[in-house]
Amino acid sequence: MDSKFLLNTSLDKIIKKYPFVEDYLKDNLIEIDLNKSVKDVIDNLQEDEIEEKGLSKDKFLDNLVVFVEQMIELLNLDESKIEKMVILPGINKLGEKENFDKLVISKGDIIAIVGPTGSGKSRLLADIEWGAQGDTPTKREILINGKVMSRRERFSAENKLVAQLSQNMNFVMDLTVFEFLELHAKSRMIENEKEIIDKIFTKANELAGEKFKLDTPVTSLSGGQSRALMIADTAILSRSPIVLIDEIENAGIDRKKALDLLVGEEKIVLMATHDPLLALMGNKRVIIQNGGIYKVMDITEDERKILKDLEKLDNIIQSTRNKLRYGQKLDLDLEKELQK
Repeated sequence: MDSKFLLNTSLDKIIKKYPFVEDYLKDNLIEIDLNKSVKDVIDNLQEDEIEEKGLSKDKFLDNLVVFVEQMIELLNLDESKIEKMVILPGINKLGEKENFDKLVISKGDIIAIVGPTGSGKSRLLADIEWGAQGDTPTKREILINGKVMSRRERFSAENKLVAQLSQNMNFVMDLTVFEFLELHAKSRMIENEKEIIDKIFTKANELAGEKFKLDTPVTSLSGGQSRALMIADTAILSRSPIVLIDEIENAGIDRKKALDLLVGEEKIVLMATHDPLLALMGNKRVIIQNGGIYKVMDITEDERKILKDLEKLDNIIQSTRNKLRYGQKLDLDLEKELQK
């Protein structure tokens, strides 16, 4: 935070940019004149007023700067947005260098990570979450906007760059869905709390197979419902710009809608998957073998045509599944459905 900006800018402009400054000044019994700069306000303070608080004028400004910096980090108001992430090669389980120069992933991209079970897909996700700098078993390096992540960026609890949605997701808190979302919204200090909660709840029910209510205890949610709730929450309320998903196909949710929601909120999405439909939905797919990145492939036009056929087949399967779930008889002409 530039202390000169705080000193010489009018309180009106500062409070419009950082509304929490007004509360800070009021809590310290500082009279607010929106037309004055912070310097003017401090200069007009009486020495005995400052001494009563155990401060000097310089110390008061230092405290204000620290407070604003902490609030910017807490609320993730840093104006330097993440536009791209770069993965630099490391080594595989055999100690061989990975077979690519660098992998550049931009905001809004979907990257599918594929490979046999045990090949190292989850290790790649862990390297990204860790912000690896050659200090993991793979020796990979992760760059954000072309730069090495700072220690604060790697280990910040309040302002995490990465949100991870694991295969198994269970709640242990004794809260309703509404109380859980309200708690998260309050922790983010958002203004339009009710609107955001309603949006997350609506989107989560669009993803889930079985609908749930706001007063449903989170501990009563099924695995698919829990995953749907957390995907919607991560997309809409979490400020983490990078989302890692491990095998979303096992969640019992609408996979395409889930990806559309995340990308619509301008997230970088990386997903480890065995599902050919999901693998072809990405911009690229990363093939993992022997613990390392073996190949990086762009999706071809021919593959996109295949994806359309797979989506038709998937829609038939989803429709059939829903009919069976709700006790309906099947009267499906598969050949006609595929020709639509």
